[in-house]
Amino acid sequence: MDLSGRRALVTGAGRRVGQAIALGLAHAGCDLALHYHGAREGVEATARDARATGRRAALLQADLRDANAARGLADQAAALLGGLDIVVNSAAVMVRQRIEDVTPESWDATLDLNLRAYFFVAQGAIRHLRPVRGRIVNLADIAAFERWPEYVPHNVSKAGVVALTQGLARALAPDVTVNAVAPGAVLLPDAWDESTRAHFAATTPLGRLGSPDDVVRAVRYLLEGGDYVTGTTLVVDGGRLLR
Repeated sequence: MDLSGRRALVTGAGRRVGQAIALGLAHAGCDLALHYHGAREGVEATARDARATGRRAALLQADLRDANAARGLADQAAALLGGLDIVVNSAAVMVRQRIEDVTPESWDATLDLNLRAYFFVAQGAIRHLRPVRGRIVNLADIAAFERWPEYVPHNVSKAGVVALTQGLARALAPDVTVNAVAPGAVLLPDAWDESTRAHFAATTPLGRLGSPDDVVRAVRYLLEGGDYVTGTTLVVDGGRLLR
């Protein structure tokens, strides 16, 4: 897929990796529908930087924990951009919580955004993507393959994203490819101190933390070069899963 002139919906485009992916797609020539929930200032900055590349950037506000809002997002994006070729599901939360403290409400808050919303955003996009042989990329996490005692709902949600990616890929083939990227230590939580960051770098086989650009390049490969790739999860973790 040549990305020049393609129309892409990116969820969670106002902060962190979602913002980096959106700007990476703008630099590749995509027009953007930028979803956000609460990060208004962040998504406005994303839009300004995207427009500086000469691309269009439209803003879409929605709480994707609402399945109806998630399902309707692609229609809104297509109306603003004149169609839709790409969906990147990246909106997510990562909540640290002892297993004893997980409640039905906190469980649902994680699973509804990190997993259920991905399905309904994709479902709403099918009628736009099938005619143009479009592409979906979901953001998973190495948490899909590791088990962290204080992040059990997060682990479950990201493992679900891997399974969802495979299921969608099978259901939408041959018209739409569906893949995922699973970052490792790319953007650590802001509250983590320098000694923790240094520990993560030292215990990564490639000897460094990742960067958002590492994830952007993986997403671009799946969009631009992954013509014969569907249902896969591309792990971008510097080798941490090998430990």
